[in-house]
Amino acid sequence: MNQQKYIEDLKNIKEMMNKSSKFISLSGLSGISAGIIALIGAYFAWITIYSKTGYQDFNRTLLNNNQLIELLTIGTVTLLLALSFGLFFTRLKTKKLKQKVWDSQTKTLLINLLIPLLSGGIFCLLLLIKGYIGLIAPLTLLFYGLALVNASKYTISEIRSLGMLEILLGLTATYFIGYGLIFWCIGFGLLHIIYGVIMEIKYKS
Repeated sequence: MNQQKYIEDLKNIKEMMNKSSKFISLSGLSGISAGIIALIGAYFAWITIYSKTGYQDFNRTLLNNNQLIELLTIGTVTLLLALSFGLFFTRLKTKKLKQKVWDSQTKTLLINLLIPLLSGGIFCLLLLIKGYIGLIAPLTLLFYGLALVNASKYTISEIRSLGMLEILLGLTATYFIGYGLIFWCIGFGLLHIIYGVIMEIKYKS
């Protein structure tokens, strides 16, 4: 009896230590909103790229400077909206759990997330300037996946699984150059929505 109580106490201590060293306030609604926003952004990107050429010409589509500027604008707005909604839903959950939004766990998580994310963003921007447009979608998926895996040890374990799927999708998209927008919709849109739904069900956020 005492041994069983000792084991349970150890489990409770381990769980408390886990919670104190990991950021656990990620909301499933953040993932769902990010996925929906990504799909809307992809729709406007599709209009920008294919409104004149037709979808059947995706492999031979050439973008002019105006289209590149429009795509960068769409990407920036999409990112800012996704971050804004993500922060909003995360703040709601931290209040519900009576936790702080910004603490040492949040700082550690963001640092480990941003190092590969910013490196990949700058790398993709340089490739875009050089005209390697077909590689942008695969590489954004790849670096995003690496960022999630790198940060996953400081938050819930499902983030690692999502990161691995993003990496796999990015590598696959690299082989199928020209289908980047489709893979982008799957990775940033569909996977985020599925991840968000799973989080909502599992953690009842």
